[in-house]
Amino acid sequence: QVRVVESGGGSVQAGGSLRLSCVASRAILSTFIGLGDKGWYRQAPGKQRELVATITNDGTTTYAHSVKGRFTISKDNSRKTVYLQMNSLAPEDTAVYYCNMGHSWGQGTQVTVSS
Repeated sequence: QVRVVESGGGSVQAGGSLRLSCVASRAILSTFIGLGDKGWYRQAPGKQRELVATITNDGTTTYAHSVKGRFTISKDNSRKTVYLQMNSLAPEDTAVYYCNMGHSWGQGTQVTVSS
């Protein structure tokens, strides 16, 4: 079974940047591609988990309105990794960020943005 592992979270001041990474460990390339669409989600305290961004196998991306123009999702098939570049971070971006690949979810990585 594919294990999804996120990294790159941390604390940053408003206006700063972070890059999250998500690797499909123990996966070969065909498995990674076979997982289909991949996405990043986030859950802030007291709120429901929400979609942040997705990327398809052919590289088509979608974004939540709140992050469009600030966040960029990308992938590296050779590394079986999906990235989320987050720029111009704001306190409302504070949340646990989760990576999803097919039916597999990571454990989450905390992002905290201070004003």
